Amino acid sequence: MSVRPSILVVDDESAILDTVRILLKNSGFEVTVAQGGRAGLDALDKAQPHIVLSDIRMPGVTGIDILKAAREKDPDVPVILMTAQAELRTAIEALNQGAFHYIQKPFGNDDLLAICRRAAEHRQLKAENKTLKQEIRRRDRSQSVRPLGKSKAFSEVMRLAETVAPTDSTVLIQGESGTGKEVIARYIHELSARADAGFFSINCGALPESLLESELFGHMKGSFTGAVRDHEGLFAAASGGSFFLDEIGETTPATQIKLLRVLQEREMIPVGGTEPVPVDVRLIAATNRELEDDMKTGRFRSDLYYRLNVIAIHLPPLRSRKDDIPVIADAVLRRLAAERRGEPKRLAPEAVDAIMAYDWPGNVRELENALERAVTLTRGDEIAAASLPARVTERKASPLVSERPHANPTLDAVERAYIMFVLQGEAGNKTRAAEVLGIDPSTLYRKLGRYEGET
Repeated sequence: MSVRPSILVVDDESAILDTVRILLKNSGFEVTVAQGGRAGLDALDKAQPHIVLSDIRMPGVTGIDILKAAREKDPDVPVILMTAQAELRTAIEALNQGAFHYIQKPFGNDDLLAICRRAAEHRQLKAENKTLKQEIRRRDRSQSVRPLGKSKAFSEVMRLAETVAPTDSTVLIQGESGTGKEVIARYIHELSARADAGFFSINCGALPESLLESELFGHMKGSFTGAVRDHEGLFAAASGGSFFLDEIGETTPATQIKLLRVLQEREMIPVGGTEPVPVDVRLIAATNRELEDDMKTGRFRSDLYYRLNVIAIHLPPLRSRKDDIPVIADAVLRRLAAERRGEPKRLAPEAVDAIMAYDWPGNVRELENALERAVTLTRGDEIAAASLPARVTERKASPLVSERPHANPTLDAVERAYIMFVLQGEAGNKTRAAEVLGIDPSTLYRKLGRYEGET
């Protein structure tokens, strides 16, 4: 085992305890002894041993009682029973109840050591198998929730997500509504060491402040009208796992102060409570707002922003990663077919052209809804463009910048025109354009997204 195997020895004879303790300790075991069955039961809780070695025949609490108690606490613990010739039948019956082995008294030191070492190897094997199974399940789960896309921009998002997933760092995912921020958050969780614990999420913009605080931090009985019992809250429920706070930019300053305490002190105080409660969660937050702008206006606390923005992931809108549209569309059509127990429908060439030409202001969510509508309206195997929403097939492109600007353009209009001028000069390459402009690529994406929404 990676650490010294610990063994609990239970017997009512002190001479046997002393002999076995010295033998096992000198052979590399960490030994705890308990004289009598009652002391053995108490030691099970305190020692939490890897292996239990117990005499069968003891007054009051027998070795069979020790066996049952040990396996209730830890089904994987090997229990070895020491028995006299007269108790041989009892020992054999104990094997049927889950005992690992038995050894007859008097026994040779080498025989006892051989059985204890086999028990340690058995315990290690079970632990390694359990770890391997957990890794396989974790990999399968992560693949089942793996976000879809093949574009360069999306591949960069995935690389960053996979890099930060094994850490416990706080992550802030920024992107327009419908881009799949929660999908990225779930993927990070499934690749993390917390994957076997829960993934909890809440939309901070969907609840009023008083209810949001109660859901996040819990409340004490009588803390407000209707609080008829204690409520632990999602931070407590998510202990050991990951907590996804969607639309965190919609929180009020009062809630932001409490969130800051969670991040700084790793503790919270329930509504109506006075004692802090420890918090053990990996926090992943998301927003479609420009939090940097909100900081300037005082709408969002700068100290909370910097605590959240340890690892920033910008999820580009679908219109800036059109290579991902066919990949996502294919996955959606396959999922819909599985849900309806049929064969996947395919998009006609003109339908493919339509979804590739459309800018998808609602991003992945809008694409999914449009395809579900099309599948529902299509009776055959091929989805015609006419089955797509009219806005997808009839949308006319409009320029981001007017060819006839105002006589006295605003600073925003000048900035927009310059950004488009540089972008055109760089043949649409946003990374190089951002370098020329002297801004972060994520800032350029956000500005272009805002311009698109204003057209």
